[in-house]
Amino acid sequence: MNLPPESAPADLSMKTDEVLQVELEVLRRQHRDLDEAIMALSEKAGSDQLTIQRFKKQKLQLKDLISRIEDRLTPDIIA
Repeated sequence: MNLPPESAPADLSMKTDEVLQVELEVLRRQHRDLDEAIMALSEKAGSDQLTIQRFKKQKLQLKDLISRIEDRLTPDIIA
């Protein structure tokens, strides 16, 4: 799975909201797929713990990127 480079937050300001919405859906799908893969591997006897840890790390990176995009798309409302 290819994750965007760490410079992605700088790229967010250059993208339109429509592009970010599409990317957000793709990232959410990848996050869900990783979650399912982790669950399947965890249930399997003798599963590779290193692979599970790597998937969990990728899942966390995706979650962070999803949060950054959601923050970019959500307007700041001062109450």
